[in-house]
Amino acid sequence: MSLSQPLVIAASSRVCPVCQADLRAGDLACPRCQTLVHRERLDAISKSALELERGGRRDDARELWRSALPLLPRGSTQADWIRQHVLELDGQATQMEKIAEQDQPKQKVDWRKRLGPLAPGLLVLAKLKTFFFILLKLKFLLSFALFLGVYWTLFGPWFGAGFAIQILIHEMGHVFAVKKNGLKADLPVFLPGFGAYVRWQGFDISVDTRAEIALAGPLFGLLAAAGCMGIYLYTKMPVFAALAHAGAWLNLINLIPVWMLDGGQAAHALSRLQRGLLLAACIVFYALTDQKVFLLVAAGMAYRLFTKDVPEQPSTRTMVFYMVLLFVLGALLKVIPMQPGGAF
Repeated sequence: MSLSQPLVIAASSRVCPVCQADLRAGDLACPRCQTLVHRERLDAISKSALELERGGRRDDARELWRSALPLLPRGSTQADWIRQHVLELDGQATQMEKIAEQDQPKQKVDWRKRLGPLAPGLLVLAKLKTFFFILLKLKFLLSFALFLGVYWTLFGPWFGAGFAIQILIHEMGHVFAVKKNGLKADLPVFLPGFGAYVRWQGFDISVDTRAEIALAGPLFGLLAAAGCMGIYLYTKMPVFAALAHAGAWLNLINLIPVWMLDGGQAAHALSRLQRGLLLAACIVFYALTDQKVFLLVAAGMAYRLFTKDVPEQPSTRTMVFYMVLLFVLGALLKVIPMQPGGAF
């Protein structure tokens, strides 16, 4: 599972097209699913600012990017991306100033004398800031260690470690797809009992690209589950059959098209006809495999037939990719030999 960037909707909407929640005056995002509100204005700002950058007018572009911040929730990934980009533009301007001043003599400033008795305390604060910065950078390792420890304790070392590694591979699929599209992504953060998420940054991203990033997680998860199946066939250890079954089932659950799951993000790139075709495919897959999880995916697709989040240009590639993932994951569940007892 992952939390990707929220979709944007028109400011004139009175209800959210994703979850149908009422939007109040002054809302910057849907109070239920965090879908953004101001589409046309943000798109116009983005295009104008990029044109100014290409023309070398970095100062004007920087101010235009800043004008978009009041239209975005403070904690949104778009707002974080704009702040980071503004800092990059500031850094470019600072570098230009340094080049212009490189021939001028510089005076060394003794800040210890200027700050007087405050200098030792400020030095300690600076070191603490560095310490906390490093600690935040370690949140991936710390959260994964906690995640691994919880499942190790609950299910034993073999299944617990294998399950945690499968979740890691799933999340790294999102990271891979984000970086493949030239965007910035943090390493995953793990939440025991809830899964994990990848925080990534980008602005004005197409629904097709969002769908690609969302479905990359289940694709990598499928490969991890298939790998466990291969190990089982080689070693005949029941724990690897159990891991393959759990991984395939979990990634199928992730394809249910509701907003907090990967399938919910991918469904934004699908037309109503494409959603209907996937609904029919899920019913057929259920009849072939007797896997009830397909009924959950079908129910989600039935719901998305009536939502208002239909894209202007649907993605056939996304529909085909989605259907292939459903079929292969279902086939893997069908052929996995589940054995009672001794799996863990």
